Amino acid sequence: MTFESFFAAQEFFLWSVFGIALLLGALVNKTNFCTMGAVSDWVNMGDTGRFRAWLLAIAVALLGVTVLESGGMVNVDASFPPYRAGQLIWAENLFGGLLFGIGMTLASGCGNKCLVRIGGGNLKSIMVFLVIAVIAYFMINPFPGSDQTLFTVLFYDWIRPLAVDVGPAQDLGTLVAGSDNAAMARLVIGGVLGLVLLVVVFRSADFRSSFDNVLGGLVVGLAVLGAWYVTSNAMVDADGEVYSLQAYAQQWDFLAESDEGKPADTRPLASQSFTFINPMGQMVGYSTSGFQHAYLTFGVMAVFGVVLGSLLWSLLSRSFRFEWFASLKDFANHLIGAILMGFGGVLALGCTIGQGITGISTLALGSFIAFGGIVLGSALTMKIQYYKLVYEDEASFMAALVTSLVDLHLLPSGLRRLDAV
Repeated sequence: MTFESFFAAQEFFLWSVFGIALLLGALVNKTNFCTMGAVSDWVNMGDTGRFRAWLLAIAVALLGVTVLESGGMVNVDASFPPYRAGQLIWAENLFGGLLFGIGMTLASGCGNKCLVRIGGGNLKSIMVFLVIAVIAYFMINPFPGSDQTLFTVLFYDWIRPLAVDVGPAQDLGTLVAGSDNAAMARLVIGGVLGLVLLVVVFRSADFRSSFDNVLGGLVVGLAVLGAWYVTSNAMVDADGEVYSLQAYAQQWDFLAESDEGKPADTRPLASQSFTFINPMGQMVGYSTSGFQHAYLTFGVMAVFGVVLGSLLWSLLSRSFRFEWFASLKDFANHLIGAILMGFGGVLALGCTIGQGITGISTLALGSFIAFGGIVLGSALTMKIQYYKLVYEDEASFMAALVTSLVDLHLLPSGLRRLDAV
């Protein structure tokens, strides 16, 4: 998809993402696709239906990226964020994932679900969105009049030194077979892993009979794949030479006639797919700029699209209703959850969609680590909450924590402090 001007290519880039996000928001609302709910159903009721929907979305995105990348139709090597970067920030992936998993449980849903709930009339999620947005923005952007960010002040000195240089890239293909044979290794690993996931997902007769779970998984996986395709193929023909949007913007002074319309940052023009924590931060930059077009990014359009799509479905299905905090404790839980998601989503380099589906579709090792951290953080929080609810004041936090770790088979059963419930 090659265009004669940067602005035509950028318009296609942005509106295509908006259209995909619009469908994503509507159908996630319709099918109740929810990653936090998936963990909750599994941990609390033994129901794996929504977790299988999440795995189906991963399988669809992974198989699609594997096939399209092998045919040169998507480019995930130089993506935004850089999932395959040679520096493996495993501690940030893990710690950020744990924080995010805890946060999304306290705040009643992940970043994507927060936007879907806003579209459905949930006023609590607006507060969650605003808190996440401010934290995510200042985790990456410096405070006014300073060169310091939340990340550099709170995390950089102790967590970044733990990063490991794994070579040219951290995707499983490169790690297993080296740079020279990475493409074939990715094709094999991605294909096998994707097919195994499909087998696991569709082994369940209950899942196969659930139209909404199957539809939700397919739609989310295809949306992630569609965004990868669009952002990898929006090109500009400048005097007979073809540039990607990012490459053109990086050489703007040589290729463009004036600075009018020049993007504020070239990174969001790289190939990418859906993630929702950093884009919430981008919304702060877009709004504080006075809604200048230079700050209009993939992430901003994705946020608008998901909210509007969810709103449209809520109105069509007559499910739209306003909801506010039930109590001060409910408010506090959502506030703490939003703070943890803001920090965790940026540290982990993504959320349950951004790392759990988009990142895994690139076979990046860090994405698998972040995914594990998110699921563990969420499952552990739910277990602790359940024990505290059942035992009330009779159980300490530490007793609930240790028992929850035993339930999750992370500690030996001899350490159990509370009877199983």
